[in-house]
Amino acid sequence: MKNITKVIIAAAAVLGSANISFAQATATASASATIITPIAISKTVDMDFGNIAVAASTGGTVVLDNTGSRTTGGAGGVTLPSSTGTVAAAEFSVSGQASFTYAITLPSSATLSDGSGNTMSVGSFTSSPSSTGTLSSGGTQTLTVGATLTVAASQASGTYTNSTGVPVTVNYN
Repeated sequence: MKNITKVIIAAAAVLGSANISFAQATATASASATIITPIAISKTVDMDFGNIAVAASTGGTVVLDNTGSRTTGGAGGVTLPSSTGTVAAAEFSVSGQASFTYAITLPSSATLSDGSGNTMSVGSFTSSPSSTGTLSSGGTQTLTVGATLTVAASQASGTYTNSTGVPVTVNYN
């Protein structure tokens, strides 16, 4: 009988304390997500330094700015003939979410080759916009890229190209 009394008292204590445990509260939050247009870049114009003449004794550089204008520099052995050939800054079309900003990553260098073992290096890449672009209300922007070409003294004549391309990367900020 004593055991039954103890069980009844213990059960009453448990049931009595259940009424006190209402100190708990719950709230809910809604969840949402916004899917944006992925950023994309496509080449519209290849980079071309045009026709270049070089002295036998001295090399130099050709600076192609992002507007497609070019100048010479370095030791002065490079000249730009009046027959310019095709001269163009690289041009890309960037598209994505309207009015979003994006970061631009340019290569550090590239190598042009004539296919016969002769090479020239390209570096000091510049772009317009420079490091960050903003897509228009229509979600597009034109990105142009220039660079500096280093020409050696007595550089072999021929057409030099870059088989791996000049990679330009864009990412949303």
